[in-house]
Amino acid sequence: MYQLMTTPPHPEATWIDRRDTLEAWFDAVADGDIVGLDTEFTRRNTFHPQLSLLQLGHHGRHALIDPLAFDLGDVLEQQLGQRPVTCVMHSAGEDLETLAPWLPHGPHTLFDTQIAAAFAGLGQGAGYRALVAQWCDVELDKGETRSDWNRRPLTDSQKRYATLDVVYLQRLHDELSGRLRQRDRVAWFTADCERLKRRAETVALPDQPQCELRAAAGWPMPRQALLRRLLIWRERTARERDKPRNWLLDNHHALDLARQPPRDMDQLMLATRGQRALRGPIRRDLLDTLQRPVEAEEIAATTPVPGRPGPQAKQALQAMKQCVDRQADALDLPAGLLCPRKALDAYIADRQWPASLEGWRRGLLQAQLEPLLPA
Repeated sequence: MYQLMTTPPHPEATWIDRRDTLEAWFDAVADGDIVGLDTEFTRRNTFHPQLSLLQLGHHGRHALIDPLAFDLGDVLEQQLGQRPVTCVMHSAGEDLETLAPWLPHGPHTLFDTQIAAAFAGLGQGAGYRALVAQWCDVELDKGETRSDWNRRPLTDSQKRYATLDVVYLQRLHDELSGRLRQRDRVAWFTADCERLKRRAETVALPDQPQCELRAAAGWPMPRQALLRRLLIWRERTARERDKPRNWLLDNHHALDLARQPPRDMDQLMLATRGQRALRGPIRRDLLDTLQRPVEAEEIAATTPVPGRPGPQAKQALQAMKQCVDRQADALDLPAGLLCPRKALDAYIADRQWPASLEGWRRGLLQAQLEPLLPA
């Protein structure tokens, strides 16, 4: 047993608050190089995450970029999106979403260390600090986890914490790459990283959001169609106004309004008290959305909200889970990585092969799962 270091080294990092300085930092990055990438962002009062800090690491050089001081413009797209550079990130989903305005298609090549750890046999959802402890013999401090990253100037403690988030990414990349090759999992891992990039760049509105609200199961279809319309309105308005969905309309209010639409503005105001972003023209737009007649075409386009699974569906789900568990054991992969429970629920409900199981998963699972669908 090794003894973990309780105090990691204090890394040096260049503070960058100008575009020309950022462009100069990238001068040392060659095609084919590996760059560690991380972000600090806030999402308390907005729909879209707000970038507060960008951390970079490259061959022992580290930089903290202040996006509040200057416009990043197209630097990241030019240097990390268009050039053949591998960006090493940990649990990159939210970081990619945050960086989408400047890196709309994600990095040219993504290496997500959390995904790599799962394919390497280290368990699903491994944290960055746990991997650093295992592979680098360093125990990182969590003291700034809930820090205010919009404050300026940042404290020395904040800078150190943020820099350490990229210091060990190169080492993790090297260690995990070796394990992926040994286990012959490089192709599957690469496909999952590409899928994560595509998911982060997708901005399409959800088509059937009402299916997530099981309380509407069994409603008359015109009411379900109105709920669908209302939830799509909420999503579109939240994105346009950059407000949290629940500030406009939480699920409880959405269900109540679709079940019993208000006759006028007074009823709407009474029914939506407490919704802090529902003001003025937005409230009028909501009333118009609720009062517009539900047409036959809209009903036909609405997928019925699934109810509680019956006995046959429960049996099918149990059989499918057992099948997935056996396959996962044989492959030495976490069952949740191979096939999430949510994907099985969707497959049983609509009998269509889930998009989340396309690619290498389909070849492994479809022939085994399809015969288990309830009659």
